[in-house]
Amino acid sequence: MLRFLWRRFLAGLATLLVALFIMYLLVNKAIDPLADLRESTAPNKAQLIEQRIAQLDLNTNVVLRFFSWLGQVATGDLGTQWRTGRDVLDLVGSAIVSTLQLVTASTLIALVLGIAVGVVSALRQYSSFDYGIIFLSFFLYSLPSFFVAVLLKQWGAIGFNDFLRDPTISTVAIVVLTLLGALVWSLAVGGSPRRRLQTALVAGAATGGLLVYLQATGWWDTPRIDPVLLTVFGLAAAAGLTLVSAGLQNRRALASALVMVVLGLVLQQLMGPVFDAVAPSNLSLAALVVVFVAIGWGVGVLLAGPDRGVSARTGALTALVMVLLVVIDRVMQVWPPYFEVLRGRPIPTIGDRTPNLGGNYWVGLLDSYTHLVLPTISLILISFAAYTRYSRGSMLEVMNQDYIRTARAKGLPERVVVVRHGFRNTLIPLATVVPIDVITLIGGAIITENIFGRPGMGRLFVENLQQADIEPVMAYLLITATLAIVANVVADLVYAVVDPRIRLDA
Repeated sequence: MLRFLWRRFLAGLATLLVALFIMYLLVNKAIDPLADLRESTAPNKAQLIEQRIAQLDLNTNVVLRFFSWLGQVATGDLGTQWRTGRDVLDLVGSAIVSTLQLVTASTLIALVLGIAVGVVSALRQYSSFDYGIIFLSFFLYSLPSFFVAVLLKQWGAIGFNDFLRDPTISTVAIVVLTLLGALVWSLAVGGSPRRRLQTALVAGAATGGLLVYLQATGWWDTPRIDPVLLTVFGLAAAAGLTLVSAGLQNRRALASALVMVVLGLVLQQLMGPVFDAVAPSNLSLAALVVVFVAIGWGVGVLLAGPDRGVSARTGALTALVMVLLVVIDRVMQVWPPYFEVLRGRPIPTIGDRTPNLGGNYWVGLLDSYTHLVLPTISLILISFAAYTRYSRGSMLEVMNQDYIRTARAKGLPERVVVVRHGFRNTLIPLATVVPIDVITLIGGAIITENIFGRPGMGRLFVENLQQADIEPVMAYLLITATLAIVANVVADLVYAVVDPRIRLDA
């Protein structure tokens, strides 16, 4: 392992130096820091040009300037933005925080949804559901990101903000959404006609009941996850996670999940006064999530039978869902004053925060979430399409292997065959794709960030390239190139973890 890491470190360092040298030459050739002065009509134009040449050391050979910049970087100094005098390190620090917020949300959601839908599509190969997912995936993947962003601005922001003026869902809309939910779930679950009918009735009742409840309680005016919704979502999560992780016949795993649903309801009641009395922080919320997930793991171990790992995993995952719902509920409680301050237009179309908003920690957190909604959905739609295709193709290949047929011949339940024997091997191709995709997004979703006006890494790169400022551009390229090399190493390590046949020290 250490030998592998050392070899990859040396190869990565050499690759990084060569890439930075080439990029420095290309950027230097592409930009012209004197362009604005050449077009100037100032009487002291020549003097201004000489001053800028001296300021940027343009008389020095470009190769020598590169090594000067490289030595400066080696000391931890990324330079300054010559037009404003701002430290490049500060510019990159604020930009990468905005990009990380966007990347984390979009990647996690797209990955979970894409893998889940892709696996189900593969298991329902050549069914109506499979054909529908194939069509949807290719359709979303072919959409230009700027086109998706414009549509989201029109319908996701302007349209939804208009809806919030009079948030009434018509009876026709409720019926249509209920039928759509029943159809999708019946096609996804599949089985005999009787089973499909049962699934459609349950899914339709759940969808219609939820919409009626939201409408009857005026949820759109004062949205929150009250104890009723928390119980419903918690029971659904407990049943779903137990079904996938252990099977509903595993009573101990199901009991672990149900205990965490009850503890989640208790947590909501206990943490309400605490959240009001104590000013939280991102670190304290992260600690709360970790502690509650650890409690879920412990409950699973205490209630477990022969297979402790399954019960502990089920309890921990249910605990994660419950604590996230509790935190989301607390954030949503500040919606009415936030809605009023923004004059009934809470879904923004530009930026990553509302200027001079004020308010407490929860208001700021809600403001960050609302600014993330549109760009996150834009990235999710395209990434979801790619992950769905990857996971479907990989699952189809795995389920046709000999060891899958052997597992079925041994009489193992289909859930065990799919989850324990098929799903893990399905993740092997994704292990090489996902880390690189994540690092690519950290480099900045350039089009998305520019359309939605988020001050992230992509926008930093474009703006400074247009302003002919080489040091911020090279800082961006340094970070993205370094992360790309790290992503390849991480992909190799993850690949070795997922596939035990791979040996890094071979």
